[in-house]
Amino acid sequence: MRGSRALCSLSILFHQVLIFLFIEGINGDNPYRFYYWKITYGDIYPLGVKQQGILINGQFPGPEIDCVTNDNLIISIYNYLDEPFLLSWNGLQNRRNSWQDGNYGTNCPIPPGQNFTYILQAKDQIGSFFYFPSLALHKAAGAFGGIRILSRPLIPVPFPAPSGDITLLAGDWFRRTHRELRWILDSGHNLPFPDGLHINGRGWNGLVSTVDQGKTYRFRISNVGLVTSINFRIQGHVMKLVEVEGSHTVQNLYSSIDIHLGQSYSVLVTADQPPQDYYVVVSSRFTSQVLTSTAILHYSNSWKQVSGSPPGGPTVEIAWSLFQARTIRWNLTASAPRPNPQGSYHYGLIPLSRTIVLANSAPIINGKQRYAVNSISYVPSNTPLKLADYFKIPGVFNLGSMPSYPSWGPAYFQTAVLAADYRAFIEIVFQNWEDSVQSWHVNGFAFFVVGMDGGQWSPAVRSRYNLRDAVARSTVQVYPKSWTAVYMALDNVGMWNIRSEDWARQYLGQQFYMRVYTTATSYRDELPIPKNALLCGRARGRHTRPL
Repeated sequence: MRGSRALCSLSILFHQVLIFLFIEGINGDNPYRFYYWKITYGDIYPLGVKQQGILINGQFPGPEIDCVTNDNLIISIYNYLDEPFLLSWNGLQNRRNSWQDGNYGTNCPIPPGQNFTYILQAKDQIGSFFYFPSLALHKAAGAFGGIRILSRPLIPVPFPAPSGDITLLAGDWFRRTHRELRWILDSGHNLPFPDGLHINGRGWNGLVSTVDQGKTYRFRISNVGLVTSINFRIQGHVMKLVEVEGSHTVQNLYSSIDIHLGQSYSVLVTADQPPQDYYVVVSSRFTSQVLTSTAILHYSNSWKQVSGSPPGGPTVEIAWSLFQARTIRWNLTASAPRPNPQGSYHYGLIPLSRTIVLANSAPIINGKQRYAVNSISYVPSNTPLKLADYFKIPGVFNLGSMPSYPSWGPAYFQTAVLAADYRAFIEIVFQNWEDSVQSWHVNGFAFFVVGMDGGQWSPAVRSRYNLRDAVARSTVQVYPKSWTAVYMALDNVGMWNIRSEDWARQYLGQQFYMRVYTTATSYRDELPIPKNALLCGRARGRHTRPL
């Protein structure tokens, strides 16, 4: 027994030595935070009924990542599932390092019974984000968790330190397993209507947040669902919006906030009401049947429980949501990860080098439901695109195969990659002619949401753009039969996923990759391939770098 323990200790020590060898010399000037996560199946009860979920260290949701700007995050994943697994980092930009992005276009999956260590850095970021499993509809079974990036001590924050910091991960939920949902999609059908909503993996009144009367608390809310926008509110309390996906915002007051798929918001709430319990409510938006779930805001000096029905919220009103979205603006005088004010970056004065228009659609291909962007329904290759690009493996993808404008022709399959130049400043227009709200995410970047409106986008609408204080974020909604325009600096070399945050649409093809390229080979522009990179597909048997 003692010999086994000694061998185990030596194994852990050897693993730690290897980690230090991997990271030596890359980000050595900033603190390191180490995480060891076991990925297992386990029982969960998000809707009050036992289901098989995916746990991280026995937890659902998974452990929260708490860090400070520029911290190095060393996250060792041990896959105890019976299928391959990957984690991705929603909103974390992975500067110069798409090698760690955690999507199948950049990383080989972690095989069952094996481990992989992500080496990340919260480079030049603050704010509220989350991680999630990116493969095989695992997101429908859990394995997601919050990411909190705090400002460095000498960087001013535009509000007093709150008395508490509470992360809420909310979204829709299905009683079917992720395998059953995957089978439905593979059979050529869309997902059924969700069975309910959860807050931090719990159903009605399953979560209690205790507050002291008179004190102010920060709530970080993310929509980690599969297919449904939600509205968030706290009974009897006003919310002051302070941050959206890494941007400090103008501090407007709201009684409720729409949070679309993949989005994260941060609000301040003061416990200034009579001492009792209050409902914390999430409800579905733009659905024929309104789903609702609740948690409890408990005043520490209260013995009075909640009673009656939770307060109602908006349901199908598009104009209400559009108006609210336009009120979310950048705080120009606030610092973010650096001391200089956010408003010192004058994005509206930078000449555009390119316009890209992306139109989503829902075609039937070979008798099955698919989803597409500019008539291309994405199909993954057997080799991650980043590895194929690095090793110069031909035939894996076609660079430039994603057109910059809709063709409106018949939809077809393609492993689509958009070619883009490092340091270009581009405009992306998301055009939605469907009847449902879309939610789009761009990995590796934050973009400025300069405009959104109904109808067909044209260059003439640029006169209505917000070129002064548009919020910078990584996930944006597009309303039915409407468009949303964003400006984005391509300042991050790598292979980056652009996708629908509706996970059924993403799974069935509404995604592609953007290759941001430079001819330079300096580590200042892109970090080298990790020494511990997993190699699969046609990259199997090749070599990364010597230890």
